[in-house]
Amino acid sequence: MPTPYTLVGRTLRAVGTLSSNLAGRLALRTFFVTTPRTPVRDADVDTHHAARRSRLDVRGRDLVVYEWGTGPDTVLVLHGWRGRASQLAPLVRELVTEGFRVVSFDAPAHGDSPGGRSDIRDWVAAAEALDRLRGPFRAIVGHSLGALAALTAARTSVRTGRVAVVSGVGGPDAFLTEFAREFRLDDATRTQLEARSHERLGENQDSVTARYDAVTHPLPAGTELLVVHDRGDRRMPDHDAHRLHAAHAGRSAMVRTSGSGHTSILSSDPALDALTAFVRGGLAAVDDLAPVTEHAAGP
Repeated sequence: MPTPYTLVGRTLRAVGTLSSNLAGRLALRTFFVTTPRTPVRDADVDTHHAARRSRLDVRGRDLVVYEWGTGPDTVLVLHGWRGRASQLAPLVRELVTEGFRVVSFDAPAHGDSPGGRSDIRDWVAAAEALDRLRGPFRAIVGHSLGALAALTAARTSVRTGRVAVVSGVGGPDAFLTEFAREFRLDDATRTQLEARSHERLGENQDSVTARYDAVTHPLPAGTELLVVHDRGDRRMPDHDAHRLHAAHAGRSAMVRTSGSGHTSILSSDPALDALTAFVRGGLAAVDDLAPVTEHAAGP
């Protein structure tokens, strides 16, 4: 029996044979779907409920903010698309044990936050608001779309000297490419999807690159980068992660796991060890994990 994804792909391809414009509009709606919402895992319920909660108005949306720990140094963690803050609970527990304060949020239409629409601008705006309230941050850690938001925020407005990306990419077009590959969209529909996605963000190809592409426009000098990615990530293959790592040659380390995939990597021991070490001591601390660490050569 065909899966819902198979049926969606067939529909988009069939519409594309009649009108790439209409197929592009339908593809955009599918691309930005946030339902069903991810539930809290049983293993993370205690951490989820232990958080100190508050509310934050971001771009006219009401977000749920979470805070754990009481340490003097604060770490911001960002979940990904169709995710929620509790997905990073394993890392939260590690960082609180190390004496850090951790803050996070559920983006609009995600987790416990209300709403039906969202995009990367909400993640970045929330990071900026929390920087004003809780910053500067010892580090920012982001997963998937949250990783791209972490890079964007650190490049443009949020104070931090360390950024860690998990299952991440260097720019937003990588998500569009994987979406088009997954649903086997033709080139005309893919082009329409890209144009409409940029339009939704209020950008064009040049401005979206300037705003969101951390390969073309790397992190500020002196900001360290940790790239954590699973070799078998089928949702977001690691090609773009390698590009991001190489773009920060001399100040980036890459840790590659095996068998964890796109999301389970958030609770894998190699990833947690690397992320905790990076937050605690930067790239120098990650060097102690040499068997799983790769460095991009400097100039």
